[in-house]
Amino acid sequence: MGQIILSTESGADIPSDLAEKHKIQVVPMHIIMDGRDYLDGSLPVQEIYDYYTRTKQIPTTTSTNVYEYEQFFTKIRKQYPGCTIIHIGYTSKASSSFQHAVIASEEFEDLHLIDALNVTGGLAAIVLYAAELLGRSPDVNAKQLLQEIEEVVPKTRLAFIPGSLEFLKAGGRVSNTASLVGTLLKIKPCIELKDGNLMSTKKYRGKVMGAAEKLLRDYLSAFDLDTRQLYMIYSIGLDEKVKQRMEVIAEEYGFHHTTWIQAGAMISTHSGPGGFGVAGLER
Repeated sequence: MGQIILSTESGADIPSDLAEKHKIQVVPMHIIMDGRDYLDGSLPVQEIYDYYTRTKQIPTTTSTNVYEYEQFFTKIRKQYPGCTIIHIGYTSKASSSFQHAVIASEEFEDLHLIDALNVTGGLAAIVLYAAELLGRSPDVNAKQLLQEIEEVVPKTRLAFIPGSLEFLKAGGRVSNTASLVGTLLKIKPCIELKDGNLMSTKKYRGKVMGAAEKLLRDYLSAFDLDTRQLYMIYSIGLDEKVKQRMEVIAEEYGFHHTTWIQAGAMISTHSGPGGFGVAGLER
């Protein structure tokens, strides 16, 4: 049986050391800024925030196209001859990337696609779960591995608070009135993935430290999560004291290992600087 190779998009924000450790192949999505097309991963996130400061505009994002997927899957096949590819994709409810992967896959055998119905740390949690399964049982049957991955997709929970309502307003994601009221009242919306869709579910009032703590406690109380692994997501600008406090709270709830994931350029164009999120898998 050939080797199984896992792949995903850059919107998973998988830390490079973990991608390298597990041989996870990552195809870049796109950032369009100031008339130029940048591959996600090649553009420093800080440049996005600097661009917004100068222009009061945010970049746009585009999905990986069919041709890029064809080239991506071909490259994997050349690097790992005879392999089976399992591609775990960015939610189809928020991007056309997964559909493009479906079209490209028609030219390949032993290529399987799973819609993770998740983004950033939620998508990373699924991919890394698959990597751990594969690491423990390298001779696992592809069909069995696919089934185990598909079973964990609906058990994956992601919630986050964006760093800037002003940033969301600039991207047309909240109305001017909602943004103004939110700024005046220091309200931070909680965004969750529901069936693959990004939805505002709660609102937290106050500074980032207090809002992040309320979010994390609500999240950890709401779900029966696997305590072996928790993923916390941050965008550039989140105070280190907030990160330290979140680790303390995670330990209070019995989590044995926390991995921090920095939001890349793709996700940061939607969340702004100083955001915080959390992702994990239900038992």
